Amino acid sequence: MATPFLAGLAVAAAALAGRYGIRAWQAFKTRPPQARSRKFYEGGFNPTMTKREAALILGVRENTPPEKIKEAHRRVMIANHPDAGGSHYLASKINEAKDVLLGKSKGSPSAF
Repeated sequence: MATPFLAGLAVAAAALAGRYGIRAWQAFKTRPPQARSRKFYEGGFNPTMTKREAALILGVRENTPPEKIKEAHRRVMIANHPDAGGSHYLASKINEAKDVLLGKSKGSPSAF
């Protein structure tokens, strides 16, 4: 007497679990993609660029060798170049970051 009832209860529980699983999967598939990690520096700029800020902009450490700084500058500049739809302001900040890290300037304020 209890066996058919338990079997029906098990079938109903399996159906509800399947329904919940299908809905959860569909919600998972339709969610917008999100960035998993931050690749580049996000945030406002200081009036006078520091070595720390310059390193964050280029995605390197403050004591990185000059060759690596130039490679990082090239990579970031390609992604933000004004001829490729980037901003002139960002390009000037990227160039300023390279100059600060290479010691070519004292971190003077930007012309913008």
